[in-house]
Amino acid sequence: MKGKIGLVVGLGAGYVLGTRAGRERYEQIKTQWLKLWHLDPVQKQVGKARAFAKSQAVAVPKALWTGAVKVVKAVGDGDTPGQKVDAALASGKDAAADVKQAVEDTVDAVEDNLSTPAKSTPSKSAASSTATKSGSAKSASSTSRGGK
Repeated sequence: MKGKIGLVVGLGAGYVLGTRAGRERYEQIKTQWLKLWHLDPVQKQVGKARAFAKSQAVAVPKALWTGAVKVVKAVGDGDTPGQKVDAALASGKDAAADVKQAVEDTVDAVEDNLSTPAKSTPSKSAASSTATKSGSAKSASSTSRGGK
């Protein structure tokens, strides 16, 4: 999908920048583009895309931060250096699994959002955002029980 979008954008940019018709044709293309861009249906979809991106962008950094906190806490729990290393490794593996799950959830949500019609997009993004949060919370609670 990325390749197709990149190809279309590249062809469009190449045509606009490389056209022999000059500035006049460029201005015509620009005017048509701006008319299209400012249409209400286009702006509604842009707003939905922005809201979806904001909701999904939080999942991965949150999982990274939670994982880092778990590793630091695990290192402080051990008595001997060997126990500290073992605890850090175990919590690091759990944290990596949590980050992987958050990334997979985000990718799935994006794919679902791209493949669904515009009318069902808000409910899908809200559901996947909730699923991501509850999935992270479940794995966080299970690793915190196992780490102590």
